[in-house]
Amino acid sequence: MADPADTITFDVEGMTCASCALRIERVLGKQDGVSSAVVNFAGQEARAQVAPGTDVEALRAAVDRIGYDIRPLAPGEIRETPTERYAKEVVFQRRNVLLAALLTLPLMVVSMAVDETTATRWWQAALATPVVFIFGAQFHRATLKQVATLGPAMDTLISVGSLAAWGYSVWALFADEPLFFETAAMIITLILLGRYFEARAKGRASHAITKLVELGAKQARVVRQGEEVMVDPIELAPGDTVVVLPGEKVPVDGVITAGRSTIDESMLTGESMPIDHEPGDRVFGATVNQQGRIEIEVTHVGPNTALAQIVRLVEDAQATKAPVQRLADRIAGVFVPAVIAIAIVVFIGWLVGSGEVSTALRNGVAVLIIACPCALGLATPTAIMVGSGRGAELGVLFKDAEVFERARSIDTVVFDKTGTLTRGAMTLTDLAADVEEEMFLYLVGTLEAASEHPIGKAVALGAEERGVDLGRPDAMEAVGGQGVVGTVQGMEIVVGKPKLLADRGLAIADHQLEALEAIEATGRTGFLGGWEGEARGVLGVADTVRSSSGPTVASLRDQGIDVALLTGDNRRTAEVIAAEVGIDTVMAEVLPGEKSAEVARLQATGATVAFVGDGINDAPALTRADVGMAVGTGTDVAIEAGDIVLMSGDPQTAATGLQLADATFRTIRQNLFWAFFYNTAAIPLPAAGLLNPMIAAGAMAFSSVSVVTNSLRLRRFNA
Repeated sequence: MADPADTITFDVEGMTCASCALRIERVLGKQDGVSSAVVNFAGQEARAQVAPGTDVEALRAAVDRIGYDIRPLAPGEIRETPTERYAKEVVFQRRNVLLAALLTLPLMVVSMAVDETTATRWWQAALATPVVFIFGAQFHRATLKQVATLGPAMDTLISVGSLAAWGYSVWALFADEPLFFETAAMIITLILLGRYFEARAKGRASHAITKLVELGAKQARVVRQGEEVMVDPIELAPGDTVVVLPGEKVPVDGVITAGRSTIDESMLTGESMPIDHEPGDRVFGATVNQQGRIEIEVTHVGPNTALAQIVRLVEDAQATKAPVQRLADRIAGVFVPAVIAIAIVVFIGWLVGSGEVSTALRNGVAVLIIACPCALGLATPTAIMVGSGRGAELGVLFKDAEVFERARSIDTVVFDKTGTLTRGAMTLTDLAADVEEEMFLYLVGTLEAASEHPIGKAVALGAEERGVDLGRPDAMEAVGGQGVVGTVQGMEIVVGKPKLLADRGLAIADHQLEALEAIEATGRTGFLGGWEGEARGVLGVADTVRSSSGPTVASLRDQGIDVALLTGDNRRTAEVIAAEVGIDTVMAEVLPGEKSAEVARLQATGATVAFVGDGINDAPALTRADVGMAVGTGTDVAIEAGDIVLMSGDPQTAATGLQLADATFRTIRQNLFWAFFYNTAAIPLPAAGLLNPMIAAGAMAFSSVSVVTNSLRLRRFNA
């Protein structure tokens, strides 16, 4: 039985085309307890939202009745990747097409280049029959399933067309009429060739997920009973302690408990610069430890790691359908029976008009083949698969397929400030000391280093960056909202607002107050440091703007998109940041609960809004926006609320995400146009007797391959 409110993932076997996926999806969705079902043909899996008490075996039985097999995956079960599955499919289809071709090529020679005799006619039958019934068996089996459930699909056209040509030729063999054994064999062979190319192309398209999965560490060095032993990462559990040496991959998500190092997190964030880490910092599986030996307490394993969540997000995007795809599915559902009806009409029309069974059959079969809508079924899923895979490589994760359609209509992008346009961490930006700078930084920095306040950390880090080795204070006290007071080398050091220094009896010079005002006038935070009765210097810190923020705003404007800043920070600071990056519209001093209302206000004016944010307080605005773009370095709540996850935190990936979404949707439209145009415009040709069934089979196969090839162009996308 299923767990309450569960999403069950099934491994699916037996799907041969997108129509198969649609039929399984319809059957699953109609079962008791299933609120929704999505079948991913590209990933060969199904996902169903089920109510408490739903009988999973009943779902399997329902799908089994239409000829397919689904198997529920256990939580954390490592399933065969799409790339591995398509590799097997490539081998299977390559073997089929090669063996079919070995029989079809001499059949073509015998039928076209050899004088016809009784022997050659029987040779044609002998060569064609294995091709149609052995190598074409996959199409006939699928057709039997489809006919049994009154759900004709693409395979139905292939099977009916080839069997019609073969059956007619058997009759003609005894009636001494023209044969079409070569047509039946060539139909199967060309379709098999198309299936082979499709399997290769879809295997390449699914490569992004496989590469993500392969990023994980293969072994972990865990401490067991005081000794370090090597185990498979799947054997780790929360609370275990693992040791990671320089050059090794971090095996799972956790927190550093001992040691310091720099870690290459580019696979997770897209940023090329390694990040310094120390005890207490979070680290993530598949990142690379570059320098020191570190010990990590395991916090997340298996499907709960950041890497597994990324893979799941990509798979979810590939499993869902865009609204335009649902339209294509509905059309495909009526297209096949309509084509069969047209083929029957064509056959009867030519039979009555010409009186020749062979001519009527040839043209009827050609209609069946040319109209096979394989390209229609592949148009959207292949583009979404490649687009979302390319996005993962660029650090942009699309949570579902609908976002591709919505993102392309965005005309306004609203950025949160802290952690989005800015780095989200204070940096020492100003320093004006009336004493030797190194001594001033040593005394002030040593005191601030003992503080947990972000400003204190900024001062300490700024001192270290300037080559000052800090010590330890003898005593330290934080004065809430004012600053810190402590003792360093026997002297009382005071760092903070002017009022704190004045309360401690320290004199502040006019030039120091002027410097303080100048710092604060630019939106930065200014304060003083002093000892022995006098203020000795002025410092300024700020959450500095990311270097890519300005170019990102310019890039969005070049695309005709309006850009706004939405922040809870004070207006002066917000306007300084906005001016620095080139934003004119500023919404400042907005309370967390009001951010969503501000987005709604913009939407009420007719704007289609994308919101970019990273904090918990951004989650409502991310949900309210037409497209929520969550910064992946932010909180889990924000990431969950967003439609697109920007893994690196670089605002430039927001522009990249919108451009990739537009390119993906444009590819979908191109694919659908080609598929619809081909399947509708081509039917009159065989109906009028202007297209041989063999040529029709080749053209149909080419149509499917061209759609997949067009989608694969997205792999070369660069913003």
